[in-house]
Amino acid sequence: MQVLQTLTDGAVPSQDLISSIKNLYSKTKDTEFLFPVMAHLPKDEILSVFPNIVNLPVDKFQVALSRILQGSPQHGPILDPSEILIAIHVIDPEKEGIPLKKVMDACAACFEQRTTFTQQVLAKALNQLVEQIPLPLLFMRTVMQAISAFPALVDFVMEIMSRLVSKQIWKYPKLWVGFLKCAILTKPQSYGVLLQLPAPQLENALNKNPVLKAPLVEHASQPNVRSTLPRSSLVVLGLAEDQQQQPAPEAQSSQNQAAETSSSAAEATTEVTQESSAAS
Repeated sequence: MQVLQTLTDGAVPSQDLISSIKNLYSKTKDTEFLFPVMAHLPKDEILSVFPNIVNLPVDKFQVALSRILQGSPQHGPILDPSEILIAIHVIDPEKEGIPLKKVMDACAACFEQRTTFTQQVLAKALNQLVEQIPLPLLFMRTVMQAISAFPALVDFVMEIMSRLVSKQIWKYPKLWVGFLKCAILTKPQSYGVLLQLPAPQLENALNKNPVLKAPLVEHASQPNVRSTLPRSSLVVLGLAEDQQQQPAPEAQSSQNQAAETSSSAAEATTEVTQESSAAS
């Protein structure tokens, strides 16, 4: 490492030297060997080794991060901040054999650099991550970190959550839990998003988080809001009666007719019985 540092300090490394270092890395899988030439590697090569960079101790990850962001004088940054956030989130810990905590630590290291990973950077990254299939495991955690770091993002986050409803976020159990936590974190702004949920999922959300029900009912009771909600949602909120638990008008009418017919038949039977008795 001392030799590599000396050979690359203040000079642009030759292609031969870069090739030798890459060959050394391929044999040892020691990511630190790439540090001296990291600023001179192409983007696709950095992305291919990025999971190994994330797997480094936090202090060494931060060194690698600064080199990637700085890049070379000729070509500038290798990855911009939003690309780095995306690269972190698309790592599959199980597939790559990396502890989930390492990925979380990498995210935390980025959030510490507020001047680099700005509100605009986070919005750009989240806007792309929400379209990933499947959604990244840490997506909702990052959304909540973003809103905590930059409260002004709340309206943008509501748009993200609305898109998650359309993507049926409840089909991803771990992300669904995070979605509901985010709804609590961002209330009352999140009430409109919660009311976009289908009735079964709305009921599930309120059962899991009873603290949401009273304020959500109050919000939904406003005439301009109530008029936009389907009856099924109003039933879940207790603002309308469940029609399935009441006899339908047609069924009630049939029951009345049946009762009248039964009554008439009983009267006729009684009359016949009385006439038979008189004849006897």
